[in-house]
Amino acid sequence: MQLAGLHGRRPVKKPLVSLKNRKARVEWAKQHLSWGPREWANHIWSDESKFNLFGTDGIQWIRRPIGSRYAPQYQCPTVKHGGGSVMVWGCFPDTSMGPLKRIVGTIDRYVYEDILENTMRPWARSNSGRSWVFQQDNDPKHTSGHVANWFRRRRVDLLEWPSQSPDLNPIEHMWEELERRLKRVRASNANQIFAQLEAAWKSIPMTVVQTLLDSMPRRCQAVIDAKGYPTKY
Repeated sequence: MQLAGLHGRRPVKKPLVSLKNRKARVEWAKQHLSWGPREWANHIWSDESKFNLFGTDGIQWIRRPIGSRYAPQYQCPTVKHGGGSVMVWGCFPDTSMGPLKRIVGTIDRYVYEDILENTMRPWARSNSGRSWVFQQDNDPKHTSGHVANWFRRRRVDLLEWPSQSPDLNPIEHMWEELERRLKRVRASNANQIFAQLEAAWKSIPMTVVQTLLDSMPRRCQAVIDAKGYPTKY
């Protein structure tokens, strides 16, 4: 039996960015343009990603524009033989790779709170001490009142984040790095997919983390130059 390989796919079209969001993106980029390693220290970058298994056609990583994550055009069709998918949540700071958490079923604000409480926070307190800043995008489940209450209750500092800005988030390229490391890996079901994902995630060296964080000034400059429209990142 031929097993599925790991491959990636992402939509070609980029999302339309509203005037309000374009202005917010430029303002954020200007505020953080001069930030270097010292300023970005103890920031924890986070995101969710989905990997789909298509029988012998392999696993396809679907990169969705912010706000379109569950739109039909970014969903993979159901397959009858050898199909499956794995949703994961991951994070990393400037000093190490963080945890990669498998999400079973649909992720909503309650599932997300559970990840924050039982995966992110214990790991952050053990690895980043008591002083750290958490980054998340503006997905509705992230910004829900339920989750906002958790951040207040746990006194977690949040990085202010402009909407529709995956190109400013270095974790987007961390998913690409993970994808590259899985090109020759094989899997036949969702459990095997996650096992391979987790092993590859843990093997990503600090040089990759540093390279991504070193790109932040260029990302900010690109957004400024593009007047808030999506950039190449």
